[in-house]
Amino acid sequence: MKMFRQALLLAGIVTAGVVGAQSSQMNNMIKVGANVGLAVPADNLSAAVGVDVSYQNLITPGFGLGIATGYTHYFGKDNNNLNNNDVGVIPAAALIRIYPKQTGFYFGTDLGYGFLVGDEKVASNSNVNRPDGGFYIKPEIGYHNKDWNFFVQYQKVFTGNDGAIGGQDYNVGNIGAGFSYNIPLGK
Repeated sequence: MKMFRQALLLAGIVTAGVVGAQSSQMNNMIKVGANVGLAVPADNLSAAVGVDVSYQNLITPGFGLGIATGYTHYFGKDNNNLNNNDVGVIPAAALIRIYPKQTGFYFGTDLGYGFLVGDEKVASNSNVNRPDGGFYIKPEIGYHNKDWNFFVQYQKVFTGNDGAIGGQDYNVGNIGAGFSYNIPLGK
């Protein structure tokens, strides 16, 4: 039954892409953008700022697939006598976007692996090692036109229990907003 629901969802996504009204004159593009956010939950980090670079190919006029990467810097914060260090995320992800109309609302996600970079320790006053990375997800919804995308997002790297210190779970995630500019590569 679970497999049937997943197949039905995939069929719905592809159908939405086929009947969408996105312009077919710009099928391949590089997206370059920036984002800012607040860490959630905010145990060990306070805020995030990042840049995104991705390649997208419109498989159908309303359905895009591609690859995504970039860098997001998370700022550490003091918590329970811990001087938490900053951490960076470099994703290696697949990009999925659905455009119901030529301009207007869109939604999608990036899925892959998020590499964590920076100081080896979670906090400058602890011996606990920072995780190397984990499953990466970045769902977003927003507004698009031919040149620009403006969006709200949730970005998260799932690290399991790695990096936990005492009563503080290690978290790398944020809720934020951003924009990207589309650079056409032709048909």
